Amino acid sequence: MRLLTELFLTFAQIGAFTFGGGYAMIALIENICVVKKNWLTHDEMMNIAVIAESTPGPIAINCATYVGFRQRGVAGAVAATLGIVLPSFAVIYLIAAYLDAFLQIAWIAHAFAGIKAAVGILILDAGLKMAFKMPKKLLPRSIMLCSAAIMLGANVFARRLSSIVLMLAAAAVSLALFLAGRARERSA
Repeated sequence: MRLLTELFLTFAQIGAFTFGGGYAMIALIENICVVKKNWLTHDEMMNIAVIAESTPGPIAINCATYVGFRQRGVAGAVAATLGIVLPSFAVIYLIAAYLDAFLQIAWIAHAFAGIKAAVGILILDAGLKMAFKMPKKLLPRSIMLCSAAIMLGANVFARRLSSIVLMLAAAAVSLALFLAGRARERSA
């Protein structure tokens, strides 16, 4: 029961104090679950982030569910998921109820402008950490750089590009190169 409470409170803290959605939460989830609590390794966190991005649902909730399941099965998954969801739900509910009046307060509007900048930094931090932990091989690095260039180009030219399409293309390229290498080995 102690671990279930710890899972709930840990993810409630992440859910309550992280702005900017799931991508901004990844750095905090990694810091707490890998560095502070040793619930996961860095490689496991990287795999969780990839799987959570490629499965339906918000990435932070998927990460919390997986970490909770890994620690205490279904009960852990429920505790971690509720922990990450409830603070955000409560805040959004209150904001939605009083949104117009809330945004009229000048200091709150300015605070949100600062939060937007910090969220961008949190997302960049999570991306850089994952990039530095990637295998030091040409193929993964090439795919990462090409994907980043494509996404940057899409944003610069105001084109819509789904991250799912980009991930599927990267998977297809990697699989094709793997199969081509395997065919070469067989023919040699």
